[in-house]
Amino acid sequence: MSFPLGAHVDSVNPLADAAALGAGVVQIFLGDPQSWKKPAALTEGGADALRRGAAEAGVQLVVHSPYVLNVASLNNRVRIPSRKLLQQTVDEAAAVGALGVVVHGGHVTAKDDPAVGYDNWRKCVDGLKLPVPIFIENTAGGGRALARKEEGIQRLWDAISGSDNIAQVGFCLDTCHAHAGGLELDGLVGRLKAITGRVDVVHCNDSRDAYDSGADRHANLGKGFVDPEALISIVRDAAAPTILETPGGVLEHDADLAWLRERL
Repeated sequence: MSFPLGAHVDSVNPLADAAALGAGVVQIFLGDPQSWKKPAALTEGGADALRRGAAEAGVQLVVHSPYVLNVASLNNRVRIPSRKLLQQTVDEAAAVGALGVVVHGGHVTAKDDPAVGYDNWRKCVDGLKLPVPIFIENTAGGGRALARKEEGIQRLWDAISGSDNIAQVGFCLDTCHAHAGGLELDGLVGRLKAITGRVDVVHCNDSRDAYDSGADRHANLGKGFVDPEALISIVRDAAAPTILETPGGVLEHDADLAWLRERL
């Protein structure tokens, strides 16, 4: 297997969790994911120490952007600070030596024209400085989500593909979100690569809810409604850094990684 496995871990001591899990990759937040505060590495010694420690341990880092940001929004009071926060997150991710930054696809409200949301994504991508890439993640719920369905992801890539920054825009495939969002998992990696050209990161999660439920509720592997064989096929087909966002801490993630490694 040529790609690393890991989990979303504690932001203060991520490398300790990585060691406990035998993980080759871990995902972290750079601060409170529900805050608009400027991101900063929470590890002792800050970004420099985390970058050096990860390199010495042979652990790749992925940063997840704050949940609050929505660069697609038509509301200036959301969209403008979202762009600023995303740029700040990218800058700090570069400082810690991360592979890139995962960012949700965002949404518009019921009264908004989705076309404007896609155009807002293009303007955001055009305006970013990207020393490390962003990985746009498919989302599970909401009829106004821009990256829930394949046709939405296609519209998003149509909007941003002409940007000078497109080479630094990748894709994060979340298996729970795909299942709950109503995406057919069989052959999904190939169909997404046909749209985006790449799948850079996999969030490997089971789902507590049924297919196309629109509910973003993750479950431990083998404990939910996602077909285990389809989940394993996605991980194999993507052959990209694969990160658990399943419930629990190190003990639960260790069990989930064992489940995954046994089947890969």
